[in-house]
Amino acid sequence: MKVAFATQDLKRVDAHFGWAKNIAIYEVGPESSHFVEAIEFDGDLKEDGNEDKLAPKIEAIKDCAILYVAAIGGSGAARVVANNIHPMKVSQPEEISDLIEKLATVLRGTPPPWLRKVMSKGQERTFDFDE
Repeated sequence: MKVAFATQDLKRVDAHFGWAKNIAIYEVGPESSHFVEAIEFDGDLKEDGNEDKLAPKIEAIKDCAILYVAAIGGSGAARVVANNIHPMKVSQPEEISDLIEKLATVLRGTPPPWLRKVMSKGQERTFDFDE
């Protein structure tokens, strides 16, 4: 599944979603992970109430299942959730590599119900009613 990280330095989750200069996207699975892309944003990102700054970020992460942030505003969180992306807030800056390893460990075990649900994002569900 694809996971997005709000980051200023591409190494740590250390950014408020709306203010983040970069979003790093990784493909994360129970046994392996790899870097997909980094998307850079510019302009006045700290302008509170400027909802237009969120649209390109949400568009950039729309196929991600999880978004790690240092902080996220109420309207940003609502828009992220409305796009079926689960926001995860870190209490202090954390290395992206550490977060990926923690997530992979959970995926190797028994993921909680919310994580099982987001893991299915982007996968077609088919039902065979003939049985």
